Amino acid sequence: MGFEGFGIEKILVILLIVLLLFGAKRIPEIAGSMGKGIREFKKSMKDTQASVAQEIAPRDDRERLRPPDPAPVADDAHPEPKRLIDS
Repeated sequence: MGFEGFGIEKILVILLIVLLLFGAKRIPEIAGSMGKGIREFKKSMKDTQASVAQEIAPRDDRERLRPPDPAPVADDAHPEPKRLIDS
């Protein structure tokens, strides 16, 4: 299925039929509405792609970008060593 036999004559006939169906005043309104729809569709596709890319980003990248946790503060400066053998 291709557009090989789709010449200028067929395009003009289609445009004439559209003009007769909708009228000269309605065609710019229809074209404007179609343009707005296409712009909204492209915007939503771009937003969806960005959110999907953010969701599937490797977790280690998210961890790397997060600031490190502060070091815990010990109550005792010199804790008692662990005993391996009870005496």
